[in-house]
Amino acid sequence: MKNSPTKNQISSYIIQSQEEEIKRIALELHEGVGQTLYSMYTGLQFIEQSINGSNMKSYVNEMSQLLEKTIQEIRLLSVELHPPTLTTLGLVPAMKSYLRMFTSTYGIVVDLDIEGQERNLAEPQKITLFRVCQEALGNVAKYADTHFVQLDFSFGEDKLTITIKDNGKGFNVENEMQRSSGLAAMQERMNLIGGQCVITSEIGIGTTIDVLLPL
Repeated sequence: MKNSPTKNQISSYIIQSQEEEIKRIALELHEGVGQTLYSMYTGLQFIEQSINGSNMKSYVNEMSQLLEKTIQEIRLLSVELHPPTLTTLGLVPAMKSYLRMFTSTYGIVVDLDIEGQERNLAEPQKITLFRVCQEALGNVAKYADTHFVQLDFSFGEDKLTITIKDNGKGFNVENEMQRSSGLAAMQERMNLIGGQCVITSEIGIGTTIDVLLPL
C-alpha cells in the first residue's frame, strides 16, 4: 500500500503547478501583449512626427506617453511573474534585473549588497527566494511609505542569508500575520525548502525580513 502524500508534498506540488502556469502567462504577456503594444507605440510616434497641428500633436504625444507607461508596467508584471534570467543566469542577476524595473516603476531606491560568491541553487530554491524577496519589496511599495530599501545577500559556507530592511511605517507583526496571506506565504514557502523567514517590525521605525537557507 502506497503512503499518502504529506502536507508538504501537496503544498510543493501546488506551488510547482502554479509556477508552470505563471511562467506560461508571463511569456504570453512579454511576447504577445507586450510586443503588440510596442508596435502600437512605434506607430504613434510615427504619426506624431507627421502631424502639423499643435493640438493634435500634443494629444498624440500624451497617448504615446500613456502607452509607453503601460508597456513598462506590463514588462514589470512579466518579470514579477517569471523573470527569464532566474533560470539562465541565477538568483542575483534576476534580482538585479527586477530591482531596476522596481525602482523605475515605484521610485523606491534599493541598495543591493552582495557578500560572498553566489552558489548554484536548485530551481525550487531560486524561485522561492525570488518570490519571498518580491513579496517583501511589493509590501514596501504598497504600505511602508518610504523611498529606500536595503537588500543584503550573504553567501556563507553553509547558508545563505537575505535581509530586506526598510525605514518605513512599520506594523504590528502578530496582527498582520493573522490578516496577511502574503506574509504567511513567505514563511510557508521557506519552510518547504528547509529555510526560515523571520519578520520583525516596529511602528514608526520600519521592517526587517531575514531569510535563511541552509546550503
